[in-house]
Amino acid sequence: MNVKLSMFLFIPIVLSRDLDEAQRAARANFVQRLINTRKHLEGKLRLIGGTNEFEGNVYIYHAGRWGAVCDDSWDDAAAHVVCRTFNRTGTATHGGHFGETARKFWMDDVVCEGNEDSLAHCIFSGWGFSDCDSSEAAGVICHENGTESPLELRYKFRKKIKTILHQVLNTRRTSLRLVGGRYSNEGRVEIYQNGFWGSLCPDGWTIYEATAVCRHLALGYAEQALQTDFFGSSRIVLSGLQCEGNETNLFMCKHSDFGDVVCPGEKGFVAAVVCTQYLPDLLLDTIAIEQTAHLFDVPMYQLQCAMEENCLSKSAYEIQKSNTNWQYETRRLLRFTASSLNIGNAEFRPYLPKHLWQWHLCHMHYHSMEVFATFDILDVEGNRIAEGHKASFCLEDNTCLPGIERKYSCKNYGDQGVSINCSDVYHYNIDCQWVDVTDVSPGQYTFKVAVNPHARIAEQHYHNNAASCVLTLTDTYAVVNGCRLQRP
Repeated sequence: MNVKLSMFLFIPIVLSRDLDEAQRAARANFVQRLINTRKHLEGKLRLIGGTNEFEGNVYIYHAGRWGAVCDDSWDDAAAHVVCRTFNRTGTATHGGHFGETARKFWMDDVVCEGNEDSLAHCIFSGWGFSDCDSSEAAGVICHENGTESPLELRYKFRKKIKTILHQVLNTRRTSLRLVGGRYSNEGRVEIYQNGFWGSLCPDGWTIYEATAVCRHLALGYAEQALQTDFFGSSRIVLSGLQCEGNETNLFMCKHSDFGDVVCPGEKGFVAAVVCTQYLPDLLLDTIAIEQTAHLFDVPMYQLQCAMEENCLSKSAYEIQKSNTNWQYETRRLLRFTASSLNIGNAEFRPYLPKHLWQWHLCHMHYHSMEVFATFDILDVEGNRIAEGHKASFCLEDNTCLPGIERKYSCKNYGDQGVSINCSDVYHYNIDCQWVDVTDVSPGQYTFKVAVNPHARIAEQHYHNNAASCVLTLTDTYAVVNGCRLQRP
């Protein structure tokens, strides 16, 4: 009865153009009561788009509204956190497997250990900070222990044991081509074997597989990896393709099935590519990482802006909630400089248009890419025990090779990018250019730094985008050496 009365009183207030103080107070009280009644929903999860209540794209409630989760970094550990809500285990799905989302993305770059009490306790880019489009929704398929739904069995086909493609094909009688494109450098990918042409299953199709196709056909580099029926479709004969991105031809990639295959996803959708001769190519400077890495102890009151961008480990936020004097606690940071030289033949530009860049009030800057770099500390078994990320608030030409004029500068809301033969440099004294190692025990670890980690911006090569280094951590100092270039 009280709720109905409140709603009745609220209607004339909303319709009134001129409000006196009493009406304003009544409206404010109503809104506050409405928010209070929904506080119990904060952090709650909902699965949408599945055939039952235990599968679908993941939605989380925050700040009075439901929002989606992006599939960047989404894995089975995160799916396990979600499905535990329903007393089940499960598998992660990607690419809007249960349909595109029409809602705002609340979470992006979610990294879970699998034992978190809720999805909101996992590491992520920050509420509402996302560079994902509607087709990148994260989902789950939850099932009871020891059971799997038919949909999950189909979805797991991509995890089957894979073999090199040339081991099962007669490569002398096998051909590759692009069909249906407006130009010779684009179209759906078709492979010829046993007397007929067939398409490739697009499930799991990424820029790395597309790169192998473009290189195989001597068409340069992959600008786009598409899952579409835009270029037409044909019988699918190859599924579960998996490439590293540095293969000289497609036959060096791994695959799951050839011939009579099962391909989940949209009917008629096949793998397609757009190739180009011009792309940027970032080369990560390993020497800069080794020479500048060091430990630095900082009180938390100096890190409040960085905390807003989730640049500290989870324990820092737990201290903030439980300790009234949290500002005087100290965090130990592994700082280092990261420098990336564009050795390609095209400029490295943000993929988001300027009007979609996100303004961060605390640091007083725009983010043109939500995550430009990731920093991971791994134990001997390869488990991530600490991580950091660097939002690209300023892509610019910090230094250039002799004779090259700097073009991009972030001053005064300027255009962002990295010119050919110029470097974008993040010095060790910049906020978030670190990994919070406060909770990491002394020992020897793997330290991995990656730029353009999700290949959001197409490049000529990807095996020079990451550095894997040896990290020796003690109570008083840290040493980083032996860095080797690899793919993110």
